[in-house]
Amino acid sequence: MAPRPRRRRHKKPRSSVVPMVETPVPLTLSKPGPSIDALGFHSLENNVPGLSQLILQKLNMKSYEEYKLVIDGDTPVSDFGFRCPQEMFQKMEDTFRFCAHCKALPSGLSDSKVLRHCKRCRNVYYCGPECQRSDWPAHRRVCQELRLVAVDRLMEWLLVTGDFVLPSGHWPQPTELVQGWDTWFSMRRLQLDATLDAVLGSHAMNTLWASVGRPRPDPDVLKGSLKRLLTDALSRPLTLGFGLRALGINVKKTGGSTIHVVGASHVETFLTRSRDYDELGYMFPGHLGLRVIMVGVDVAAGFSQNTSALPLEPGTVQLSGHRDLYHNFWEEQVQTGQTAHPDLVVAFHPGFHASLDLMEAWLPTLLLLRDYEIPTLITVYSPQELAASLQILADLDTHLTAYGANPFTSLKPEQVYSNPNKQPVYCSAYYIMFLGSCCQLGQGQSEEKLDGGV
Repeated sequence: MAPRPRRRRHKKPRSSVVPMVETPVPLTLSKPGPSIDALGFHSLENNVPGLSQLILQKLNMKSYEEYKLVIDGDTPVSDFGFRCPQEMFQKMEDTFRFCAHCKALPSGLSDSKVLRHCKRCRNVYYCGPECQRSDWPAHRRVCQELRLVAVDRLMEWLLVTGDFVLPSGHWPQPTELVQGWDTWFSMRRLQLDATLDAVLGSHAMNTLWASVGRPRPDPDVLKGSLKRLLTDALSRPLTLGFGLRALGINVKKTGGSTIHVVGASHVETFLTRSRDYDELGYMFPGHLGLRVIMVGVDVAAGFSQNTSALPLEPGTVQLSGHRDLYHNFWEEQVQTGQTAHPDLVVAFHPGFHASLDLMEAWLPTLLLLRDYEIPTLITVYSPQELAASLQILADLDTHLTAYGANPFTSLKPEQVYSNPNKQPVYCSAYYIMFLGSCCQLGQGQSEEKLDGGV
């Protein structure tokens, strides 16, 4: 374990603000602190009153707590009560049925009105021609992207069922030549073409499009969707690798290297399979073990809790999780030596810029990372979120070392559920790196900006 610097007293901010992967074992339940998943679900009401209840109704759920138990794996998925794939896809589509202009839900329409989707994107709905005409100036800016979202939303089921297996294997090119998706796709081209062709001709693909109640798109459209889904699945492990590489962290040290993913939610842990992080191992041939520990109040119940500090076997990638706030995890696990000290800490979309409750929950962790001088990487969705997060971190006197566009951002557009005409965003589109505090820099040292920023 690397020696830790003496902990400084936290200052208040100036403004208010072939790799092997070990099999997961069950995680005990507790739910401390604010949940970004719960806040996001209940915030749907701000734009479309009644939408959260509509979603629960279509999923045969009575409350968010019941929904969360199913997502956590504590209640069998069969308890959703769907009798066949056609009913499941229909009920899922019904959760998107509200007028994009006046926000009317089906229950609020008169008998003479019915919600019909935009024929171009097949994604947003309108209660009548008047609302659709009035909404067109806003919708036309995003209609083409939302067409991709509508296809991806259905094709994603192939990842959930395991019928779309991500290509894997040792990298045939030196890792330093793979600087982003263009070079990654070029490197994997032959293997990827064979994988996509197999999925397009599979029984699972035929069953999917026979069940969704809409025409099957052309093969090129489906291939494009599979590629976007692939980048979404691999964006997180490759972003971890990008952080390790950009910050010059030694992955060949005895006992292995440790990454803590803080503020982890269902997005990082639900349905995560061992092979999903193979690509991180292939990114660093000859590594002596990579330990990835997901820490957050929304870590899925079925995820591993093996956070042991024991040395790793060379070439292995170990995934594990711990359900708690990170500063609590630090005091109970890291400081006591039960868990390895991190070489890198990563937070995917922490969202502390958007909510006072989340900022209060994140503040102890941000100060801890600053004061212990732990290399940290944060990802955000948009330039606006990037600017707000940079300001908060500057107010906390963190030493910002780099920020900019993430070369391994997800290429899958994400629709804002309750505001469909808002510009879609992309997961981990931008990154911020910081190390320690500006107050810890020597005289004359200045911030290093690696790529010119945004």
